[in-house]
Amino acid sequence: MKLVVVTGVSGAGKSTALRALEDLGFYAADNLPLPLVPKFLELVSGRADIERAALGIDARAGEFLDGAAKIFEDARAAGHVVEILFLDASDEILIRRFSETRRKHPLTDTDIRAGVHEEREKLSVLRQAADAFVDTGTLTVHVLRALIMERYGHHEGDLAVTLLSFGFKHGLPVEADIVLDVRFLPNPFFVPSLSALSGEDEAVARFVLDDVETGPFVDKAEELIALSVRGFQREGKSYATVAIGCTGGRHRSVAIAKELGRRLGSRFSVSVRHRDIQRGGAP
Repeated sequence: MKLVVVTGVSGAGKSTALRALEDLGFYAADNLPLPLVPKFLELVSGRADIERAALGIDARAGEFLDGAAKIFEDARAAGHVVEILFLDASDEILIRRFSETRRKHPLTDTDIRAGVHEEREKLSVLRQAADAFVDTGTLTVHVLRALIMERYGHHEGDLAVTLLSFGFKHGLPVEADIVLDVRFLPNPFFVPSLSALSGEDEAVARFVLDDVETGPFVDKAEELIALSVRGFQREGKSYATVAIGCTGGRHRSVAIAKELGRRLGSRFSVSVRHRDIQRGGAP
């Protein structure tokens, strides 16, 4: 049985992720008491019509969280493929989301920040045991859904490669397996006619890609990614994220990610995503 455990702090998008997995054909259950996980796996793995399952787990599991890592280790030892996906966002974003929706935090009726901190502490065992992290702070529900569909919707045995452009000033992507830094390339932000555009625009792409240093860098990056992906495939990984960063995540990283996607797309299952393109470039 392939089991994806969706966990993380409240407000980070667990319900959206779980619904997306259900739409992909996963048999989904939310907030199942952790001691019942072995019985759940026994029941669903005996069904010919169920090949994949998903569980939503959060701080409501209470004291059962202490034994969570052992439960999933035992499931792997029994032959199940278990992946723990942890969704997170900054305290400020989580607080804003609760304030905007007027939802109550599950651990407090008053101080949301204190509730978030308490929740992080309760979930620390699952965070340490997690196989994948997604920072949903900059993602809309639609983008998060698309990310989940992209990550888990490919055929078994394939490796899904995501080329993710980002801005270093906004923080490193927590899901990155490989990070490439393109801040050494000339910055279109300082060109008045290009500053308001993005790497999606042909003028910016040409400015970045036609630079004398870009060609050799992209050649080597393509070689590195292809080598790494083949290694990941041998290890049985299901997906890999290659993060390409510039300062603001709007110009250089976008253009390079698109070019690498064009080059690698004929050999691997590749998707390109731009995390910070709407946040604006910066010196």
